[in-house]
Amino acid sequence: MSKNYFLRQLQITSLTIRISGQIIGEVMIKHSLKTGFSFGLTSGIITTLGLMVGLHSGTHSKLVVIGGILTIAIADAFSDAMGIHISEETENRHTTKEIWIATMSTFISKFAFALTFIVPLLLLQLPTAIIASVIWGLSLLSIFSFHIAKEQKTKPSKVILEHLLIALMVIIITHYVGNWIKSSFG
Repeated sequence: MSKNYFLRQLQITSLTIRISGQIIGEVMIKHSLKTGFSFGLTSGIITTLGLMVGLHSGTHSKLVVIGGILTIAIADAFSDAMGIHISEETENRHTTKEIWIATMSTFISKFAFALTFIVPLLLLQLPTAIIASVIWGLSLLSIFSFHIAKEQKTKPSKVILEHLLIALMVIIITHYVGNWIKSSFG
């Protein structure tokens, strides 16, 4: 076997490693985007709905509910993004770029989805806006859950039901906590 044969094999192996590395890198970046988006969307919906329902029950003030949403959209989006950032770092298997992609996609999706709940408040009376927001949030969560189930090749109804039950628990508990705060301190 000649020297040229070995050099050619080395070049082919090197190219294969570069191609594999590129594919793995693209998959990991896609994973980072998906991680941040799914976390931001879910947290943006459930946290914002819980806050809205609790503040509505406790204050019946549109101004307070809008202020709460803006606070959640900013403070909680940064907090969640930082949480994802640290979580991804502690796994010790992601590149710096992948970590920052997950961080930024978490922040952007949490911020954007939380802000969508202001629209019904600007267009409708507070009680109607709360109902519209719950419908909007649960619809988004159902669509995303359906997508997850299809991707995992599992039964969509089971995944959707599980996620909706968790969201509804948050909504119901925060409603009663808001009522309790109003009756105890109002």
